[in-house]
Amino acid sequence: MPFSLLAACEYREEIRKSRFLALAAPITSAEQAQAFIETHSDRSASHNCWAWKCGNQYRFNDDGEPGGTAGRPILAAIEGQDCDQVVVLVIRWYGGIQLGTGGLARAYGGSAAKCLQGGERVALVQRVQARCHVPFADLARVKARLGDWQMVIEQETFDADGALLQLALPTECFDEATRQLADLGRGRIQLELVP
Repeated sequence: MPFSLLAACEYREEIRKSRFLALAAPITSAEQAQAFIETHSDRSASHNCWAWKCGNQYRFNDDGEPGGTAGRPILAAIEGQDCDQVVVLVIRWYGGIQLGTGGLARAYGGSAAKCLQGGERVALVQRVQARCHVPFADLARVKARLGDWQMVIEQETFDADGALLQLALPTECFDEATRQLADLGRGRIQLELVP
């Protein structure tokens, strides 16, 4: 199951006199990723290397480091940590000692991985939209059970007989939730997908 970050995080490391600062943040679009990179890049640093992944889209940049030694290892760290919807920027201040291509790849990829490991993660769940009408007599019991199916109430509208609930729930929970809600309401509660 892929994960994203709950909030931005950072990791600092010194490798053979070069200072590395890894910054990571959750994103929902390519535009957010580029905005994060622009905002947090340090123009006084030797290199601002980055990578981001958002669904099937991804980009990376070596920012002057030898090809394949920075951006691609950062992207590999994102994928290796099973992350999605994340941007990682690794800033390097050169310390005078060359690391070689292998050393650079390990430094950039390692800093990115440690940054992601240190951040608070949240599972990315594929959700479907559904709705059901719940009679007042069953409403408290149904609401108490929504967490069992990882359901979230997106909208609640009341009428004379009860409440129309607009819900979001994980795709894999839909069938079980449909069956259990019908049992809970003795056949009066029918969960249906929103087209």
